[in-house]
Amino acid sequence: MAKRITVQVPVRIDLAGGWSDVPAYCHTHRGEVVNIAIDRYVTATCEVDEQRRMEVAYRTETPTGCGLGTSAAMNVALVAAISEQGETGASIAEKAYQIEAVLGNTGGRQDQWASAFGGVQHLIFEGDEVVRSALNPSSEFTAWLEQNLMLFDTGLPHVSGRLHESIWSRFERSDANVLQGLGELRKAAELMHRSVLDEEQQGVASALHKVMQGVDLLDPALHDPFRSVTEPLTEAGRITAWKAMGAGGGGVVGMLQSGKADDEAAITSAAEEAGWQRIVWRVEMEGIQRTETISRG
Repeated sequence: MAKRITVQVPVRIDLAGGWSDVPAYCHTHRGEVVNIAIDRYVTATCEVDEQRRMEVAYRTETPTGCGLGTSAAMNVALVAAISEQGETGASIAEKAYQIEAVLGNTGGRQDQWASAFGGVQHLIFEGDEVVRSALNPSSEFTAWLEQNLMLFDTGLPHVSGRLHESIWSRFERSDANVLQGLGELRKAAELMHRSVLDEEQQGVASALHKVMQGVDLLDPALHDPFRSVTEPLTEAGRITAWKAMGAGGGGVVGMLQSGKADDEAAITSAAEEAGWQRIVWRVEMEGIQRTETISRG
């Protein structure tokens, strides 16, 4: 018998708390993230022939290096495709994380958990432990998020390894700005969690603004590629907050509309003039979606 296993997993946007999930931080502090799986996918296909030889292929709908967790989603899809049916999402997510750790990736665990579980989730990171809770906002609040948090792919690869290493080197030296910035990012996740639970739109804006402040404390260069577009829109009252959806320095940026009737058109126009492409998105409530077909020769 031969079989074909197909796994589809979503990528994510991180609303608040990114950076605090990195082991360098959460092994000594509590990390906290709120993120959303979206309807952009990585698909892995595993074919096993009659001699039990295996062939695996990937397909991504988002580029690697765009800040949406595509690389982590690839590993989640791979692990899910070659694992036994019934393995838990947490086990698959952890194995996918360990693959990246072995390859020298010093990032955190939020991306793998987003791809494995889907939906809107609140994650707590303490040491190597992840405590996950699913958030279930109403359809009205979900629609508000999907409509008003506008995503744009800048076409620039996200933060360089050198900048990332510099920040963690400063953390190890107890740099005051880095420590304060990471603390602000964790507090932003705490505020975002409450705001999503209470479906408080202004709270979402405040949490995103706190993320902006925290990232700028880590290093203003993380947000510099976006400022030529975002700052005029902020000054014009078109957006209330914005953030990089990954480590920063490039990739996808999210901008929250202020609520005026023509905000969407004005924001889209400004972004497209800069060469950015809009990503219209929806929440993906499912994480790992696995199908298996068996054929007999």
